[in-house]
Amino acid sequence: MTVSRNPADGALAGLKVVDASTLFAGPMAAMHLGDMGADVIKVEHPTKPDPSRGHGASKDGVNLWWKTLGRNKRAVTVNLSSDGGREVFLALAAEADVVIENFRPGTLERWGLGYDELSARNPRLVLARISGFGQVGPYRSRPGFGTLAEAMSGFAAMTGEPDGPPTLPPFGLADGVASLATAFAVMVALQSRENSGRGQVVDTAIIEPILAMLGPQITRWDQLGTVQPRTGNRSANNAPRNTYRTRDGQWVAVSTSAQSIAERVMRLVGHPEVIDEPWFAVGAERAQHADELDAAVGGWIAERTRDEVVAAFEEAQAAVAPIYDAQDIVGDPQFQALGTLHEIEDPELGPMLMQGPLFRLSDHDGVIGFTGRHHGADTDEVLGELGFDAARVAALREAGAV
Repeated sequence: MTVSRNPADGALAGLKVVDASTLFAGPMAAMHLGDMGADVIKVEHPTKPDPSRGHGASKDGVNLWWKTLGRNKRAVTVNLSSDGGREVFLALAAEADVVIENFRPGTLERWGLGYDELSARNPRLVLARISGFGQVGPYRSRPGFGTLAEAMSGFAAMTGEPDGPPTLPPFGLADGVASLATAFAVMVALQSRENSGRGQVVDTAIIEPILAMLGPQITRWDQLGTVQPRTGNRSANNAPRNTYRTRDGQWVAVSTSAQSIAERVMRLVGHPEVIDEPWFAVGAERAQHADELDAAVGGWIAERTRDEVVAAFEEAQAAVAPIYDAQDIVGDPQFQALGTLHEIEDPELGPMLMQGPLFRLSDHDGVIGFTGRHHGADTDEVLGELGFDAARVAALREAGAV
C-alpha cells in the first residue's frame, strides 16, 4: 500500500508537537501523534543527534530504524544548553501545543526551560515529560531505560521457563507501552485544556505503564501473598495454551481462554473424553493438567503441516495462529486487507515498507507522508516560520546554538 500525506486531512491537523526526546518512548509517542496529522518538529543537538539514528540494522550505511521512528517529523538542530538555543526553544514552545522531552528530571530547569518558563510564554502548552522513574522520588535522577522497567515492573520475573532465568524481551517493550501511554495522556491533557484554557505537565515514568499491563499481580500479592510464577508459554489460567511444532517444522500458538474453545480444540484433536472430566470445566484446573492436554494437542499438530492445522482449527472455530516472522507478516492476507503495512518512497533507499499507524478512523485515516529525515534537515525552514531571518539563523549556527 503506497500512501501520501496531506496534513490538512489528518485528525490532528493543526496540532503542533515539539519532540525534544531521544531514543524510544518519547520519539514513539511523537510518531503516533504525527501519524494522525500533527505537525511534529524533531529537536536534536547540533553535534549529538538522537542515538536511535544509530540503533539496529542499516542498508548502504543508512539506518533503517530511524526511517520509521523519525517519520512525519521535521528535523531541526538546537543546542538547548546555549543562550541562543534557549531563545529558539522558547520560540518553538510559544507556538506549540505539546512539547515532549525525556531529559533527566531537573535538566530543563537547569537550562531555564522548565514548565514555569515555557508556560509563561504559552499558558496552553502541554509538556509531556518521560523518564525512567518519574519526576519525583528517590530514583528520579537515575538513568532510565526500558530494560530497567521490564525488570522492575515484574515483567521479567514472570517471563521465561519455570526452571530458567527471568527473561527480557528482544525489543523495546516498556518503551513502546510508555509511548502509547504518553500519547494517550497528551490527548487527555489537550481535552482538559478545552475546559480549563490552560495546559499542564504530563509525567510518564516508564516503570508504570508496563506495570499496568501485567494484570492483577499487585492485587494478588496484596490479597493472597503470592506472586505469579514463570510458566513459559503456558498459562496458569487455562490450558491447552502453548506453542506447538507442525510436521513441516513451523510453529503455531493455541489459546483456550474460553471454555467453548477448549472443548472444540479437544474434540478436534480426537480427545473429547477429557471434556467430561470434572477438572476440565475450570480454566485454572485445566492448567494443572497441562502436560496431558499439551501431549494430546501437540501430538495431533505434529502430524500435520502448518496450513493444515490452521485450516482445521478455522473449520472447527477454534483459536490458533501461526507463529510469524516479518516475511510471513508481509505476505499475510489479513494484514493486507487491513492496510497494516505502508510502502513509502524514501529519498535514499527508494520504496520502503513499514508498519503504518496503530488504528484506522472512518473519517481521518492516519498516514505516513515521509520517512525519517536527515539530522537538521528542516532547521532553516522551521526557524524561518518562527520569524528568524537568514542573518539571525546564520549567527545562531556560527555560535553553535543550532
